[in-house]
Amino acid sequence: MKIATFNVNSLRARIANVLDWLKDAQPDVALLQEIKCLEGEFPRLEFESLGYNAACVGQKSYNGVAILSRTRMEIELKALPGDHGDEQARYLEAIIDAPDGEKWKALRVASIYLPNGNPVESEKYPYKLSWMKRLKAHAAELLKLEEPTVLGGDYNVIPTDNDVYDPAAWAEDALARPETRAHFRALQWLGYTDAFHHLHPEGHRYTFWDYQAGRWQRDEGLRIDHLMLSPQAADCLEACEIDRAPRKKEKPSDHTPIWCELRL
Repeated sequence: MKIATFNVNSLRARIANVLDWLKDAQPDVALLQEIKCLEGEFPRLEFESLGYNAACVGQKSYNGVAILSRTRMEIELKALPGDHGDEQARYLEAIIDAPDGEKWKALRVASIYLPNGNPVESEKYPYKLSWMKRLKAHAAELLKLEEPTVLGGDYNVIPTDNDVYDPAAWAEDALARPETRAHFRALQWLGYTDAFHHLHPEGHRYTFWDYQAGRWQRDEGLRIDHLMLSPQAADCLEACEIDRAPRKKEKPSDHTPIWCELRL
C-alpha cells in the first residue's frame, strides 16, 4: 500500500493541484492537513469521483485534517485524546482495510496537524508541547494493539539540524527548539520509526519551502512532514520518498507530499 501525507494549505485554493496529484501519484491512502474548511465545504464528490472514500474534521479558515482511502475505512477518533476542551481540528484516526494476499488486514492511520507553536513567548508554544505530550500518550496506547500503524502529517518539527537549510537561523524557532525535538525523540523512543529518515539518513531533503525570498528556487527548506511507523508497519516498509512535483505547480502549497510503501 502507498500511504502519502500532504499539507495542502487550503483545499479550496489548491483543489485542482490536489486532484492532479492524486491522479499522478495514485496513493492508496492520502492524509491531508490544513484543509481550512468546514465539513460541509469539503469537496467529497471530487475525491469520490477518483475512487476514494473520504472523511474530514474541519474548521473554518484554519487547521482541518482529512483521510482519503481507496478501500473501506472506519473512523476511530476525530480528536486527539487528553483534552476535551481542545476544539482545534488537528487529528483524525481511522482503520483502513488493507490487502493481505487473499485476505484483508487492518491498517491504522492518523492524519496529524501538530501546532506550529510560534511565537515561542506566547501561549502557543506551551500548547504545542502539551499537544505533543498527548500525542505521545496516545501513541503509546496504540502500540499495545500491536497493529501496523502510520501516524502521518505535518508535525511542525525539524527533527535535527540536518533537516533544515540553516540550523543557526532556526535554532530558537518553535519547530527546532530543544524541547520540541525532545518530544519528537520521545515518540521515536516509544518504538515509532521515522520512515523517511530510516531510508534516507543523509539529510537535507525537505518537505516545506517558504514562499518568500526564493526559498524554493534555492532549495532552502525544512523537513517537517513525517510518516511515523509502528514496529508492525516498519517491518513492512519498502520505500519512502518526497514528491517535489506538486511544489513546482502554479500557486502551490508551501509543503509537498511525502509517501511510503508498505508490503502488508
